[in-house]
Amino acid sequence: MTEKIKEVIVVEGRDDTRRLQDVVNADTIETNGSEISDETLAEIALAQEKRGVIVLTDPDFPGEQVRKIITRAVPGVKHAFLHSGQAQPADHHSSLGVEHASNKAILAALAKLYTPMPEAPAVISRQQLQQARLTAGANARARRQRLGDILHIGYTNSKQLYKRLQLFQISTADFTAAVAQLDREEQLND
Repeated sequence: MTEKIKEVIVVEGRDDTRRLQDVVNADTIETNGSEISDETLAEIALAQEKRGVIVLTDPDFPGEQVRKIITRAVPGVKHAFLHSGQAQPADHHSSLGVEHASNKAILAALAKLYTPMPEAPAVISRQQLQQARLTAGANARARRQRLGDILHIGYTNSKQLYKRLQLFQISTADFTAAVAQLDREEQLND
């Protein structure tokens, strides 16, 4: 097996831990879903202090809630994201989850980590989001979803997109390049 990952990876459940350990050599903390106990938050805080923490949750609403709770309670954690297509079960009947992701998807998510900096100044304006057709219009939702995939920051609604871009300090250059890629992809599909 490969070298051990220094950071502790926070996941939602046992199936996620098993799946990760099939792919990487890492220790995990399980939140047991979105009802994170104070004891689990204290464990995550200690892991952050001693080794660092990577949050890798399911790309769904409960997973996003877990991510928000941890980010508020434990500043400086890193985030790895899978998009919904990467966490889709083979039978398409179960819910999305880290446990369904391929080795390649997990490795790619862990390779693109972000550490949020909540006090950072705004880099991308709301006007730029409108001009990029990410906040309104027929394809805004699909464009936001694809933008999240390109930038490895996960899907957000239009209100949260601005906040997520600031939180992860996505540069204007990276944002502009991602929007240009979106536009090229749309042109190819037309």
